[in-house]
Parts: sequence; C-alpha cells; structure tokens
Amino acid sequence: MKFSDWGIDWRRAAACFLFSLFFLAASTPMRAAERDFPFDQELMLDARPMSGTKRVPTLEIAANGAVSIDLWCNSVQGQIVVVEDTIAVLTGPKTNRTCSAQLEQNDEKMLSWLTQVTNWKRDGNGVLLIGPQSLRFRVPSN
Repeated sequence: MKFSDWGIDWRRAAACFLFSLFFLAASTPMRAAERDFPFDQELMLDARPMSGTKRVPTLEIAANGAVSIDLWCNSVQGQIVVVEDTIAVLTGPKTNRTCSAQLEQNDEKMLSWLTQVTNWKRDGNGVLLIGPQSLRFRVPSN
C-alpha cells in the first residue's frame, strides 16, 4: 500500500514531518553541549606554524554555524552543524592562492579531516573535534 492509495501527498507529509521536527528542536531548551560549543568565536589549531609560513589553521564560527576556515595556505567557507555532542562540518570550494606543494597537501589533509569529524567535546579552553583524525582547537589568548 502506498501513501497515494490513502490520498496522502507524500511530499506534503514529509514537509510537515520535517517542519514538526524543526519546531520541536527549536522549542525545546538548548542542550548543555550545544550551549558549550564556542559559537561566535575564533578557534586556532593547537599546532605550530609549518616551515615557510606563519599561519596556523583557524575556524571563525558565527552564531548561526557559518564558518570561515583558514588553512595552512588557502581558505574555505562552510557550515558547522552541532546537535548535542555530534558535529558535521560542510565545506565549499577553496581559494586558489599560490603556495608550496607541502602546504597544499596539508590543506587537503586538514579539509579531509574536518569533513570527517563526527563528535566534539570541550577540552580546557578549546574544543576537540573527534573523527578518524582528532583535531584540538583552542581559543587564542591574544
């Protein structure tokens, strides 16, 4: 038996279901983990600059989850979605700066690692993004 057999438009039913989920999520109190995620802050990868550059990857995260990612050489715009301790990082195209092959390879690795993170947790004055390769970011002290 199909939805159409019951006279139900499945697109409208799916839209109502998704709207209901969104409304339920928006109307419930924010979970503690979501409150603790450092929205509206800049986070710096807990690493030293690589040879040939003074840059260290950073995430500048807006309150709505929009993120500006500065890598070792290039930059990317994206979106971070946080639900409790689960996180997803979605990225767009990179800028096209000229840099060494090593920096470009490390940009690709960093983007790959960021898009594969699945969870997060607070770690002192920073955040640990957990995935196949966990990444620790800290709030800059300057």
